[in-house]
Amino acid sequence: MIDFHSHTFLSDGALCPAEHIRRAEVAGYRVLGIADHAGLALLERIIPVLVEAAKRENELGRLHVIPGIELTHVRPEHIAEAANRARELGAQIVIVHGETIVEPVLEGTNAAAIEARVDILAHPGLITKTDAQKAAANNVMLEISGKNGHSLTNGYVVNLARETGAQLVFGSDSHAPEQFPTRAKAELICRGAGLRVEEISQMFAHAEKFAKHKLMQNEMDTAADW
Repeated sequence: MIDFHSHTFLSDGALCPAEHIRRAEVAGYRVLGIADHAGLALLERIIPVLVEAAKRENELGRLHVIPGIELTHVRPEHIAEAANRARELGAQIVIVHGETIVEPVLEGTNAAAIEARVDILAHPGLITKTDAQKAAANNVMLEISGKNGHSLTNGYVVNLARETGAQLVFGSDSHAPEQFPTRAKAELICRGAGLRVEEISQMFAHAEKFAKHKLMQNEMDTAADW
């Protein structure tokens, strides 16, 4: 299983990074992204901890961990600044909490995230066609969410991605170990959103390629530290 979107108790998850990683390993994960919620004020507190946790785990060569951040309820005007700062601090994946229909995310968040060229726009809700087209052009992946509530617009996102060529990615948005899906469960969620079997295979193949790129980048950054 490859999943870039999960949370520890550094934000609103249940577990410390070490146990979170171990539970993901037991659940059959090969690649785990940890992207705790943060705004500008918390980036310096969260990202270095996740970078260190990922570094120590990746030394063992078992489960590969990618440190990230989910910019959550950040004002659209601040998203580009926050994304740049997150990368400076070592975040390998930058996610933005999109305009889900079940939360009061500010209008314009989706557009600002895409303009900032973040890696993933999580649960983008009723994203506009224009924003989906820009996501395709800017290589911003649109998430198919495994989380209740956030998943309500998965089918809409699938249809718009097909129309615009935007790349999709599955994210569990897991906050506790019982929320880690198997690959089979993730595929069922994607099928429920309207993706065909071949489209699901292509989506996970792209996730694999993306993960390898990020892990190589992480290895080069670690080598530079020496």
